[in-house]
Amino acid sequence: MSARIDHAVSSGTFSLDGETFEVDNNIWVLGDDEQCVVFDAPHSVAAVRELVGDRECVGILLTHAHDDHVRMAPELSQALEAPMLLNPDDAELWKLTHGDLPWDDDVADGDEFSIAGVDMVAIATPGHSPGSTCYHVPELGLVLTGDTLFEGGPGATGRSFSSRETIEASIRDRLFTLPPETVVHTGHGPSTTIGAELERARGDWLS
Repeated sequence: MSARIDHAVSSGTFSLDGETFEVDNNIWVLGDDEQCVVFDAPHSVAAVRELVGDRECVGILLTHAHDDHVRMAPELSQALEAPMLLNPDDAELWKLTHGDLPWDDDVADGDEFSIAGVDMVAIATPGHSPGSTCYHVPELGLVLTGDTLFEGGPGATGRSFSSRETIEASIRDRLFTLPPETVVHTGHGPSTTIGAELERARGDWLS
């Protein structure tokens, strides 16, 4: 059975630095008909479970620890009987939502995973948050970027735990080195490609 990427959208809120915003988050599930992994845990356990179906979920890979991406992670972990994985550089952000409740396993730059017969590698891309992590699936020609890279450019900075200079370096050095045809599946909004965003950046912030 061939690996594929499944997609849905859930709606809720994002809160940081005393402000709250309405947001729509993408839900991404990578796998085949038998097993899968879930990226992030936004807003609705039911929406994620519907996308997973009766497949075995072997992990919940958290791209970063902003509350709209991790708020439902413990509940989803219990529902799917799947471990939560997070880059520990986002520990302080995680604590804002979950206090001393731990996630299950750490993710580090270069960690490799195999799911549904395809390989995937974790790419550390700090900037939007200290522990932001993307997941590259070369055989499917895609990368899941969380809130690091969107259609239109880098993810938001200017709030606590973020850095514009750092996110630009992460995108330039870690993502723009991927093949230009690589499809970028984002945490919010439409997908794009590495090539399209590289061209856009050359006319904007990339020097």
